Amino acid sequence: MLNPAALGIPSGLESVALACARELAAEGMPGKALRRLFVRLVETPAFFTDHPVLGRLAAMLQSRSAPGRNFSDPVPEPGHSAPWRAFGEGLDAGAREQMNHGCSLPVAVAGALMPDAHMGYGLPIGGVLAVENAVIPYGVGMDIACRMRMTVYAEDPGMLHVRADDLAEALERETRFGVGAAFHHPRNHPVMTEDWDFSPVTRKMKDTAWKQLGTSGSGNHFVEWGVLDGPRGLGELGPGRYLALLSHSGSRGAGGEVARHYSALARAMRPGLPKGLAHLAWLGLDTDEGREYWAAMQLMGRYSAANHALIHAAVSGSLGLCAAWSVENHHNFAWEEVHGGQRVIVHRKGATPAGAGVLGVIPGTMIHPAFVVEGLGNPLSLESAAHGAGRAMSRQEAARRFRRRDMEEVLRRAGVRLLSAGVDEAPMAYKDIRTVMAAQRELVRIRGTFTPRIVKMAG
Repeated sequence: MLNPAALGIPSGLESVALACARELAAEGMPGKALRRLFVRLVETPAFFTDHPVLGRLAAMLQSRSAPGRNFSDPVPEPGHSAPWRAFGEGLDAGAREQMNHGCSLPVAVAGALMPDAHMGYGLPIGGVLAVENAVIPYGVGMDIACRMRMTVYAEDPGMLHVRADDLAEALERETRFGVGAAFHHPRNHPVMTEDWDFSPVTRKMKDTAWKQLGTSGSGNHFVEWGVLDGPRGLGELGPGRYLALLSHSGSRGAGGEVARHYSALARAMRPGLPKGLAHLAWLGLDTDEGREYWAAMQLMGRYSAANHALIHAAVSGSLGLCAAWSVENHHNFAWEEVHGGQRVIVHRKGATPAGAGVLGVIPGTMIHPAFVVEGLGNPLSLESAAHGAGRAMSRQEAARRFRRRDMEEVLRRAGVRLLSAGVDEAPMAYKDIRTVMAAQRELVRIRGTFTPRIVKMAG
């Protein structure tokens, strides 16, 4: 078998090189030809960036030699480091350290850090990590399958002024926000007729989940009206301006309990992990525990999608509006994918799938735009992009620094009507979304711009 180090493959890229070699060998390429090919690849990686098998490795080799675009240095302590790539400038040092930790796991294959990154538990928010035959509950996160959904209506956005009170009232009447928020008369969706008994957690949380169907959590979750400008080739929508509804919510209390239970289980099964890696404890997908968590995560993904479907149906129906087009995507999830010829589990914690041609939504703040985007399938980001603007400061710091009047002034200047939100969600607490988008031009292209006008969040 190929010896990557002997052929000049840098430390940290050996696993990628071996995966490429296995794929080429499976296609019938003999050993001597393989070695000659890899020697040429190391010498002139630019010639191979469009190669169907070696393209990703070639881009990584180029990135290693490009100033300011390097993968992180390996973490020597665990004796293993998968390559990873950061997008954006001046990223939080704590987030970079957490990414180093994630890539030091023995199951790690590759990683990426998005331009909205900041510290989280285990993986940073904005962290992407591919691993082999395992899943990391805290690599997925607490709010499993947190999701964006946009519904666009073939309506004049002047409706935001003419019927502003009706639109606001629909949000107040048809949505609920906050920890424990629920409907007195639970709403129905086929997801609640699925099997919830395969896991003790989902079985215990089913009744709570049913009551919380069609609701949103606290923090940065929202439902808002706004204007979508300039869509190109989105369904049957032509260029123009449209009324649109945008929501951000996840799997509510059930998802949080799934995360807590299986994270604790993973830590108990990996007692020897260093303190800095404890939250990165993984479950093997060849174990009963790993398969059970994977099934629970998938169920939470369908449940999160159901929440958004019910919110949009209830709000639209109460106003007599019919959807012309919609798009949705989620983060805080793990996907089984093939990268560099290797089948891996890709965790996107606060990161958006951005495969070639894949559509999604990346939001800003309550006064800054959200963007409908099309993924470019960049292998260096593991086909991922940012999931939002990203916090520039913690919630505690925002609450200390800002007062309600500060937020009301920026809202007035932006022409945004805020129905409810905490001061910790003040727009000033976030990074500049346009800077974040500029840092990921290699990852997504903008297909439409949404400007918020009537916003509801947890009080």
